[in-house]
Amino acid sequence: MLDFLQYGFLQRALASAVVIGFTCSVMGVFVVIQGLSFVGAGIAHGAFAGVALGLLLGFDPLIGAAVAAVLMALFIGYTKRQGKLNADASIGISFSFALALAVLFIGLMPGFNADLMSYLFGNLLAVDTSELWFSLGLGGIVLAVIALFFKEFQFITFDPVLAEASGLPVHLLFDGLLVLVSLAIVLSLRAAGELLVMAFLVIPAAIAWQWSTSLAPMIILSGLIGTVSAVVGLVISFYFDVPTGSSIVLLLVALFFVSSLLSTRSWRVPIRRGREGEGKSEEQ
Repeated sequence: MLDFLQYGFLQRALASAVVIGFTCSVMGVFVVIQGLSFVGAGIAHGAFAGVALGLLLGFDPLIGAAVAAVLMALFIGYTKRQGKLNADASIGISFSFALALAVLFIGLMPGFNADLMSYLFGNLLAVDTSELWFSLGLGGIVLAVIALFFKEFQFITFDPVLAEASGLPVHLLFDGLLVLVSLAIVLSLRAAGELLVMAFLVIPAAIAWQWSTSLAPMIILSGLIGTVSAVVGLVISFYFDVPTGSSIVLLLVALFFVSSLLSTRSWRVPIRRGREGEGKSEEQ
């Protein structure tokens, strides 16, 4: 392990793995409970389109990713409300729109762009100091907002009808939650890649759901699972010379299958089902 920590690029990769693993896993709890697992794919495609536009026009790809991801999150929330659609349909429209933009921007680029591929597949070992600080800052903002508005987010997650009747701005809070998901995706984009970020959002939360009786313990457990899996996957990739992203995701999938075999269904946190606006929760 000492050999592992003596290299600067591995120290940065380790710190980035901790930030990404914890932040995305915490946000993933709200995504999984609300049945919005597909939302990560739609927003991630939007972020990737922002990266492609940044590389095409010559500005910082991460800035392009952040702006595009936030706009995509707000677009999902808007179409879901104004278009009288459920979340899946809104995300599907956003998914197609973002993917079309990304393909358009890539088609306008002259030749092959290696930087674009790094954002598509990710590489923890390539994270530099500025990207690490960017991830730390963005991750801190996301976690601080979650802590500050935890009760409100909990209320709209389990009973949006009662929350609205109580005077809470449910739509605004839901849009805010989507924006936080988009920021968590952006901080993971360079290290995890657009194709692998979904694993950080969904799998740790899905594992934690199988062992939690309430929201707060589920968030803590999900964050720990994501953090440990990211670190262990990074160590495995270093010593066995395998791709970092793949080792982390395969480890998470293995943990999910083991957890599914060992968990008891009666412990699980209720997950919202049915049409948006119904304030009921039910257990599987």
